[in-house]
This record gives sequence, C-alpha cells and structure tokens, in this order.
Amino acid sequence: MSWPPPGPTGAERPEREYEKVAAPKKGRSASAQSKPWRSLALILIAIVALTGGMFASGNTTPRLGIDLAGGTSITLRAVPERGQESAINKTNMDTAVNIMERRVNGLGVSEAEVQTQGNDNIIVNIPKGTNSKQAREQVGTTAKLYFRPVLATEVSAGAAASPSPSASPSASGKPGDKATDKTGDKATSTGSATPSATASQQGRAVTDGLKADATPSAGGTGTPKASGTPKASTSPSTSASGSSNDAAAKLQAQYAALDCSKQDARATAGKGVKPTDPTVACGQNSQGQWQKYILGPAAVDGTDVKKAQAVFNTQNASGWTVTMEFTSKGAKKFADITGKLAQNQSPQNQFAIVLDGNVVSDPYVSQALTGGSAEISGRFTQQEAQSLSNMLSYGALPLTFKEDSVTTVTAALGGDQLHAGLIAGAIGLALVVLYLLVYYRGLSMIAVASLLVSAILTYVIMSLLGPAIGFALNLPAVCGAIVAIGITADSFIVFFERIRDEIREGRSLRPAVERGWPRARRTILVSDFVSFLAAAVLFIVTVGKVQGFAFTLGLTTVLDVVVVFLFTKPLMTILARRKFFANGHSWSGLDPKRLGAKPPLRRTRRPSGPAAGSVETKEA
Repeated sequence: MSWPPPGPTGAERPEREYEKVAAPKKGRSASAQSKPWRSLALILIAIVALTGGMFASGNTTPRLGIDLAGGTSITLRAVPERGQESAINKTNMDTAVNIMERRVNGLGVSEAEVQTQGNDNIIVNIPKGTNSKQAREQVGTTAKLYFRPVLATEVSAGAAASPSPSASPSASGKPGDKATDKTGDKATSTGSATPSATASQQGRAVTDGLKADATPSAGGTGTPKASGTPKASTSPSTSASGSSNDAAAKLQAQYAALDCSKQDARATAGKGVKPTDPTVACGQNSQGQWQKYILGPAAVDGTDVKKAQAVFNTQNASGWTVTMEFTSKGAKKFADITGKLAQNQSPQNQFAIVLDGNVVSDPYVSQALTGGSAEISGRFTQQEAQSLSNMLSYGALPLTFKEDSVTTVTAALGGDQLHAGLIAGAIGLALVVLYLLVYYRGLSMIAVASLLVSAILTYVIMSLLGPAIGFALNLPAVCGAIVAIGITADSFIVFFERIRDEIREGRSLRPAVERGWPRARRTILVSDFVSFLAAAVLFIVTVGKVQGFAFTLGLTTVLDVVVVFLFTKPLMTILARRKFFANGHSWSGLDPKRLGAKPPLRRTRRPSGPAAGSVETKEA
C-alpha cells in the first residue's frame, strides 16, 4: 500500500480545520474561558470599593486647585548664603515648609498648601478669602527665632477648648519641660501647668525686665542680654525708672487684654516688636490650652543654635528629648541667661523659645547650662520632639527665599476656565466616539464602555487623592485628562486593528482575537510606557502648575493599561463568542468581505500515487 494513506480532498475537509490546528493546547481551554470573567469581576470589585470609599469619606468631588477655585499661588526660590550652597537640601527645605505652613495657617487658612517643588522651590497655594498681600509678607520673610526669659504667664481666657490643628503651633509649649546640660542629670517632667502669677508679681516682673542690662554680651554679636530676674536695678535714674514704669504699665495692659484663644489675637501678638524690647506672646501648653506670656528682651538669637535634633534617651526614662548645640558665642549667652533664670522661682526660671511671635516651648532651668549644649526633656512624643528640633534648626538655616512668581486668580475666572475645559473635553470625547461609531461600528460599543470605565476610575481616584495626598485639580490637570482621552482611544484602536489584520489573513474571530492580542499588547505597553516616562520626567523637572498636567497624564496612562488588560480584552473575548461578532455581521465592524479577507486557510496534502513520488510499502 502507499504511504501516507490518501486523505480527504480539500473540498471534503472541514471548513474550520485551521481553527482546530490553531486552537490552544489541551488543558488550556477551560482556563482561557474562565479568565475573562475573572478579570471583569476584579475590575468591577475595584470600582465598587473605590466608589464606596469616596462616598464614605464624603469627598465626592475632586479638590479644585487655586486656578479653578480662586486664590493666590506663590512660588519661592531658596537662596543660600555665600559659601553655603550645600544648605539647599531636603532637611532644610522640609523645615522651611513646616515654618511657612504654620505662618499661612496662622492667617486662618484651613486649606492652604505649602510644598516643595524640585530641589530649591517652595509653592504656597492659598485659597480665596485670604489677604494676598499679608500672605506674601508672611511667607516671603525669614523666620526669626529667639530665646526670651518668661516674666509672667497664665492660661488665657476661653482657652479650654481644643485648639484647631491648622492654627496651633507645631510643637506645643510644655511648662513642665526641663532644660539641662546635655551630659548632666535628667529630671522627669512634672507636667503641671505653670502657676499663675498675681498682678503685683507680674507688675514687678515686667518692670524689672525692662530695667535688665541690654548691653551686648561678650560674644560680640549684638544680641541683647536679658536678666529676667525680679531684682530691681541697682541705680536707675528717676527718668529711666519712670519710663520703665510707663512701659511696664502699657505692656501689662496689653497682657491683660490678650486673649490667646482667639486666632486673630495669636496672629498679631508680639508682631513688629524689636528683639531688644519685651513683648507679649501666645503658646499652647501640654493640656491643649492656650497660654499667654509676658516675655523679656531676647537673650539668645536663633542663629546661635548650631544644631538641634530629636533623640530617644533611655536614661532616667526620659523618652524623646531635644538636644541643642550652640555656637561659641551662643554658648556664652545661653550660659549667662540660664544662670540668671536658675536663681528665680516659677515662672521666672523659664525661658521661652519664640518663633514668629509664637511660644513653641518654655522649659525651666535649675542651674546654669555652661557646656555649650543643652537638652530639653519632658513628655514629648516623637512627632513633638521632631517638630521642636526642626523649629530650632530653622533659626540657623543659612537660607533666604526669593519670590519668583505670584499668581492671583479670582473664583469667577477659575469657574470660567473650568467650564471651558469641561466643554473642550466633552467635544473631544464626542469626536472620538463619533469616529469609533463610523469606522468600527459594533466594536465601538467596547471602546465606549472602556472609556466610561476609565472615566469612572479617574474621577473616583482624583476625588480620593485630594484628602489623601493633597492633590488639587487645576487647569493644566484638566488638559492632561483631555489628552488622555486620545491616549486611551489609541490603545483600543491598536487592538482592534490587530484583530482585523488577523481576519484579513483568513482567520475567524476567536482565533483572531487570541492571536492579535499578544502583538497588540506589546504595542500598547510600549506606547503607554513612553507616555508615562514623558509624564514622569515632566513631573520631576518642572514646578508649579505644570506638574498637575504631568501627574494627571501619568495617572490616566496607568489606568489605560489597567482598563485594557482587565476590561477591554476580556470583554472582547466574551463578545467574540456571540453570533453578531463571530459571524461577521455587516454592522459588527468585523465583516470579512468589507475587510477584504482571504479565503479560509486550509491544510493541503500531496496527492498519492507513484507519479507524485509516493513510496510503495508493504505491510509487515
């Protein structure tokens, strides 16, 4: 007999024989059929969970940026002192952000944003309703840190309520905290409130504080040295005594009228006072109450602090403490003031650390601290200790900030811009959908459904990112979302064209989908990677509002990959089994005749017989 045996002719061979050859190997069919539903279920669960979280948090709309909601945006550039270029680093910039955030929050702005952009820029976004001139003055000046002796202090009227986080100092003053030598004995904080002084004691303290020696210390820095002791001056003249009494009475009246529980009073207390003059100030104690203070002339300047850091001290159960190291000039001035304060009773044995007119800490001393370093111990949490150390470090920062740009946008203009942006987005989306309907017909249903899923995910995630990371939807971000419509539609088109190419080669729909997907997948991933890389580079090298465009473009690019893999491809796999698409209906967008498909591919065999070169064999 001849070998191979004669088989059926091409006419007798089943029409879908090619599909049998191209079908997945045994054992893979069931898995491939179940994957589409699993993928669709996964993305549906994600949408439901994210939407539920959005409604549960109450943030049902994206947070609008300054250019859409109205307000003031200030860009500040850090300028180091000559020879101190290395001072522009992450630690110093974060400390500056912390101080500026306290400043704008002190203006009563609950939604102000202060953040670093790039290596040497700080962006301050202040919503509408704020005095932009005052805001620029607040953030554009260098913070001033002083150590002042406490002359009198008491809990301010109406301060029992818990302070607002936006208005409170980053590190609360704790009357029980103790300042000691860094290597000296540690004392456990008492945690008790500072005893209120009587009116007569306060008056004597203020009068004596005004009579303190204001000559420069031996360090020669010109920083005034204050006594803070209740002892009277040894030989004051009559005129000087009368002037001191008048100034003391005026300061006492300011102190009596000061209500630190009011935000306006805290923002203006001590503003414009020279370091050489006594002043009133506000601070927060460990019980969450607002304290008011009468403070003597500055004894140590913030630039005298060489280094400050938060450390965890296990000795004597001190816990988190703040260590300070002073310059050689600052060490002498600090030793002088602590030596004088140590002779007094509370509260005149305390010194207040004052930043921008607010008391951030007021530890007491029991001995002169002469070692050039000191440690503030108390019941600090790690966050409180870190915050106080940052503030102490800021006084020594060799940085100033130059105002690069100020943008003021009214709410009306922002609303018009948002309205125009939404119209542009709607027009762009309508044109894309129209193109898909005309060119792809039935396939456009898959594309439109995918665009809808992508839009839902984008909206929900943007709404959640507002309170989570402070993301604000500005006008460039809206432009990024509009550009993303084209990027997302491009992914669908790549996939659809690969399927149509397979059909043109003579394959039916189901194998065309499975063969076209790996090739389309590579193209989609490469295209989206390039878009994401461009967005990432743009986000890193730019500052200000351009980053909103880059962030939105990168976010929507990532979502495009998620939607194509978990929704578009599984949905296409499922619909390929439906007769409307599988049979190539004229309105499906997959009609083989309209696509110019080749005849179905078939396997061919050589005809049998000796003339055709067949081999004659015998049965064994």
